[in-house]
Amino acid sequence: MCGIVGYIGKRNSVDVILNGLRKLEYRGYDSSGIAVIVDKKLHVRKKVGRLYNLRSDILKDPITANIGLGHTRWATHGKPSKKNAHPHMDSTKSIVIVHNGIIENYIKLRNELLKCGQEFESETDSEVIVHLIKRNYKNSLFHAVQETLSEIKGSYAFGLLCKYEPNKMVFARQDAPLVIGIGKGENFVASDVTALLPYTRNMVFLEDGDIAEITAEKVIIKDIGNNIKNREIKSIQWNAAQAEKDGYRHFMLKEIFEQPRTIEETFRSRIYPNEGRIYIEEIGFKDEDIKNISSIHVVACGTSYHAGLVSKFLFENFTGIPTEVGIASEFRYGNSILNEKKMVIIISQSGETADTLAALKLAKSKNCRTLALCNVVGSSVSREAERIIYTHCGPEIGVASTKAFTSQLTILYMLAFDWANKRGNLPKEKLKEYLNELWEIPLKIGEFLKNIELLQDIAKVFVNKRDFLYLGRHVNYPIALEGALKLKEISYIHAEGYAAGEMKHGPIALIDKSMPIVAIAVKGRVYEKMISNIEEAKSRGGIIIALASEYDEEIVTKSDYIIYVPKVNEFMSPLVTVVPLQLLAYYIAVLLGCNVDQPRNLAKSVTVE
Repeated sequence: MCGIVGYIGKRNSVDVILNGLRKLEYRGYDSSGIAVIVDKKLHVRKKVGRLYNLRSDILKDPITANIGLGHTRWATHGKPSKKNAHPHMDSTKSIVIVHNGIIENYIKLRNELLKCGQEFESETDSEVIVHLIKRNYKNSLFHAVQETLSEIKGSYAFGLLCKYEPNKMVFARQDAPLVIGIGKGENFVASDVTALLPYTRNMVFLEDGDIAEITAEKVIIKDIGNNIKNREIKSIQWNAAQAEKDGYRHFMLKEIFEQPRTIEETFRSRIYPNEGRIYIEEIGFKDEDIKNISSIHVVACGTSYHAGLVSKFLFENFTGIPTEVGIASEFRYGNSILNEKKMVIIISQSGETADTLAALKLAKSKNCRTLALCNVVGSSVSREAERIIYTHCGPEIGVASTKAFTSQLTILYMLAFDWANKRGNLPKEKLKEYLNELWEIPLKIGEFLKNIELLQDIAKVFVNKRDFLYLGRHVNYPIALEGALKLKEISYIHAEGYAAGEMKHGPIALIDKSMPIVAIAVKGRVYEKMISNIEEAKSRGGIIIALASEYDEEIVTKSDYIIYVPKVNEFMSPLVTVVPLQLLAYYIAVLLGCNVDQPRNLAKSVTVE
């Protein structure tokens, strides 16, 4: 979710870039930088922290140029620091790059370059690209990019300047957004249209595989095979607020729809289905460490706690390791038995949740092995934990967590499969099956999100109900809790999530003809049990909204409304069943006129007890 801005024309590019980067601050970042060409020399300025720091530095020592690139960095490889901030230059200071995305094979490429005597200034995967481009440069930056793209694997949106070609910029895109703003005698580039709206409404959206050569007067787009690509110029009528949300009405809706990409970004370069291999570079535990784990204790709050509850089923089923899941705010007061053979897994989107941080410190004081799952590089949790795995879902602006949750689940699946394999509980062929299933999840969610009109219709039917009951079993019991939490958070409607088998131990007394019951009844080992629970609720007048696997005909006679989700392996189903529940809560909240992105009384990160 880093931000890129580029400009070439008659204006001072520094002003355009700084203004553009300010428009992209909502995306989140930990450092910023700018590169310009003056008198055929590259000049780079960068600062850690807020964009204000970079702006202040430039005000003290102004610089003017008609061409430049700017970047705000959200760290993925390498901690937030000046040396890791973009832009990055090659060793001869001839070419400079700004890059969003993840280069999957950067370690292999970096090692090859090191063997050839190349020195590196940063810890980033991005720097590898600029060194490769310099190695391939033969009087044409565009051709050097074409040649380099055949060497790198991963997702990228990057821009380049070269001091030998001071009147052009070159950009390339694969699985990361880039848009060109078309002006008169000037052209602009950015990660999204927000940065460009003050200057132009005419936009060209680059597509995967596009390479663009941009001067003040023209834009040429080709592919790696040198074929011309004619991209339509679109007139954008969004206002600035709409632009920040990519045209979505709310950040929450945008983030729900981002999940196919963020799940993929989280497992990209970490799983290799055809090889039956999982490689999480940053985890650092030896195979012997994994084999010696006596038990696991997962600690988290809120939505992250629900991700932890799913992981209990995964770790115990696949690895055979006994697993407890605790709410962070209660962890310190429960006298849990902690020792050096226990693995404590901390889950926190922000890495700043006070209760979670306190639980982590307690675990460390008891000599436990500690592993944190976090989305924010450089956060308190990431600094405190023995080992840290980052989700790659980018900043989550909506207070009600959506994409962070599914990214956390994705990491937990990878850990469970990897540790099961290392402990001899999951043969390689079976591991390949699960990894291939995980690989297909983003595509399946993407297909589901193309047809969501039914959810909007269901929301209209139930918008005035004041109580909901969510039921689930096995791995989908935590999803029932999460679905109820989402509805409570953003619509202020009372909702309870329950293990369906527990319905007879109290909640069944609440069921009558005015009670909507959301039942997660996808195919799996507990399917018949869920059908029985649905029948019990329906016989007492409950209105059944069922989440069912596609092509399930049996459930038609048992339910009043059916939301079909893609058919997946039972253990993978939480990744697909949670999405319609996020949307159902969203649409009801919107109909009620609630502030979806900033619900009352809630904060994105709870940094006090």
